[in-house]
Amino acid sequence: MAGSNMSLAVLLLLSVLLTGVTHAGPDMDPYKILGVSRGASQAEIKKVYKRLAKEWHPDKNKNPGAEDMFIKITKSYEILSNEDKRANYDRYGQTDDTQPYGSGRYGQQHDNFYFDESFFNFPFNGQNHRDFADSKYTLHFNQYINDVVPDSYKRPYLIKITSDWCFSCIHIEPVWKEVVQEMETLGVGIGVVDVGYERRLANHLGAHRTPSILGVINGKVTFFHYAVAKEHLKQFVEDLLPQRLVERVTDKNDLQFLNSWHELNKPHVLLFDQVPVVPLLYKLTAFAYKDYLQFGYVDQGLSETANLQKQFNINTYAPTMLVFKENIDKPADIIQAKGMKKQIIDEFMSNNKFLLAPRLVNQKLFDELCPVKQFHRRRKYCVLLITGDEETFSSGNQAFLSFASTNTKEVVRFAYVYQRLQQPLFIFLLFVQVVILERRNTAGKALFKPVTAWNGSEEDKQLLLDELERLQKDPSILSHDAMLPELNNEFASMFVIRWIYASYDYLSEVIDDILHNNWREMMPLLSLIFSALFILFGTVVIQAFSDSGEDKQTKPKAKDGSKAENGSPGTGTSSRPPKKNFVEVTELTDITYMSNLVKLRPGHMNIVLVLTDASKNILLSKFAKEVYSFTGSLTLHFSFLNIDKHSEWMNMLMEYAQDTMQIDADEDDGGNYKIDYTGHVLALNGYKKYLCLFKPVYTGEDLDSKSRSISTLQIHHKLDRLGLWMERLLEGTLPRYYIPTWPGLDKITPSK
Repeated sequence: MAGSNMSLAVLLLLSVLLTGVTHAGPDMDPYKILGVSRGASQAEIKKVYKRLAKEWHPDKNKNPGAEDMFIKITKSYEILSNEDKRANYDRYGQTDDTQPYGSGRYGQQHDNFYFDESFFNFPFNGQNHRDFADSKYTLHFNQYINDVVPDSYKRPYLIKITSDWCFSCIHIEPVWKEVVQEMETLGVGIGVVDVGYERRLANHLGAHRTPSILGVINGKVTFFHYAVAKEHLKQFVEDLLPQRLVERVTDKNDLQFLNSWHELNKPHVLLFDQVPVVPLLYKLTAFAYKDYLQFGYVDQGLSETANLQKQFNINTYAPTMLVFKENIDKPADIIQAKGMKKQIIDEFMSNNKFLLAPRLVNQKLFDELCPVKQFHRRRKYCVLLITGDEETFSSGNQAFLSFASTNTKEVVRFAYVYQRLQQPLFIFLLFVQVVILERRNTAGKALFKPVTAWNGSEEDKQLLLDELERLQKDPSILSHDAMLPELNNEFASMFVIRWIYASYDYLSEVIDDILHNNWREMMPLLSLIFSALFILFGTVVIQAFSDSGEDKQTKPKAKDGSKAENGSPGTGTSSRPPKKNFVEVTELTDITYMSNLVKLRPGHMNIVLVLTDASKNILLSKFAKEVYSFTGSLTLHFSFLNIDKHSEWMNMLMEYAQDTMQIDADEDDGGNYKIDYTGHVLALNGYKKYLCLFKPVYTGEDLDSKSRSISTLQIHHKLDRLGLWMERLLEGTLPRYYIPTWPGLDKITPSK
């Protein structure tokens, strides 16, 4: 009797368990969960979903059943927002899974309550039951720092934070699997962080709960805050990308877009497609090659693009990609295919990363175009044109580009530099010319051979062609060597614009975090903000007290400073620090000649005003006012030269720098022409032996008064534009006149 009762109890228990497995819960209707009718439109469903998701989000709703309700809402929206899944449910009462909606809490992947391995084979996310090979994407701390962060500057990463005993993680697995399979083919990086094994990495990312999904791009971490649905995750990845990656091109702005190749120094890519939205694959490609190419998109469905399609003979049956280089009328390369794959696009972009003859605008581009020699079979030679950006050089530059377009040798690259913008490189190449060079090491050593003073003639082209043929047979013709300096970054001025864009993106991210994150995740940011405010407030308070103390101390000294300024501004020889109330100007004589010019320290310059006895007081006063704002520089010294005493030295200096001789001359009583140097200013670099010249230009208005007053006024206005000239001097944009040597002491000493 007891045995039969025991058997009956076991059978009853098994019946209950099997029934519970098959009917884990009552049937659930997604229409009822969202509270919409079966004929509801997609707009109505989306509106209701957003309201319910916000109401039942577990971070905001502390009801014990909020998490389950939120999952039901998400799953219901996933079904009804997809036309295929919705039709399947309306017809069969089933989702895309193999079981009715609501027949199991964790879906088909986890309905595994069997007796084969264990009586209680719970659907936890254990290591032996982890879905679709999460271990393939598992990240470790060092791997994230060394691989993922640098790579995030070329492609975004989608990372899931999970753990072995995370019930909620099981619900997102089907969606995560589907999204990963699609995003990975587009080039998005995938990662999985198991909190149980990589707590350090999870803390570093700021992930304090599971499951979490985050994106990493340009080294920055952004959390996903919405319902885990395929459409939401795809939009999240797209939102990670910068907003100005791809420009929309029509018949109105196509020339403006293509003509910007010279300013941006990049080839331009145009994608023709029939979809109104820029494909995500194209955006990801634009992000990966943003440093090399400029991207545009042409919507073939718009009437405003008809002329473009006709001009380049674009077919509508498949997407078409064109690359334009220096010639905007004809594409340099073209690719057309249905369903373009990432591998094909990457190969296409890699083969068209540079212009035919790009301008060297920074060291990174120089390193890629002209790599350091590794071994004999991988020699790379660069044909470099040292030129200018003025109109007079345009014909020679165009001839160089024409010559480069005929190049068929893979070992030869063509490039050019503007001598005005790359002064360090121009130092060892003093004239506009073509140079063939080969880099030998990363320290800057290079072998080179000057070919010709290039003007673009047929003779120049033939000479360059002959030298390249000789180089192919005998590399030893590169007989000169030099240590090349690092190139200036010509796009450094764009840093402010990039900083503004970065600040905008960061501000948007902060606002998004404030709206979605909990206080625990916001603590590091809030701590940083309050620390910065505290430091700023403390600095202001300390500065205010220190300024008030200094004002009291400097008031008695102000009168002394004004006396010194009004006393003798032209002959001050004080050795006080640069921050003072007057300009210290010394006279250039045989006594001060060596220290103020010949033996001037490297990097220092002497600004010398040329005057006469008659104009001394007027010019010195005006000179002091014009250069006063530049006296804070420790590398500038100020002097004056009396031309009445040292005219022979001045004439000798001007003979050395013959280009400066275009100076107006006056005819004296004897019929001879005498050059008037009064009011000229010389910037003398004693160490490098060059000078910059300021020529006075009278900008004052004539007065109807005595001739003496007019003459005095004209002398005073000779230095009107000296301040602007000083700014150009500090910018390094003034022409420099090199001399073989400074005139001797006998030329500076006045004849008795």
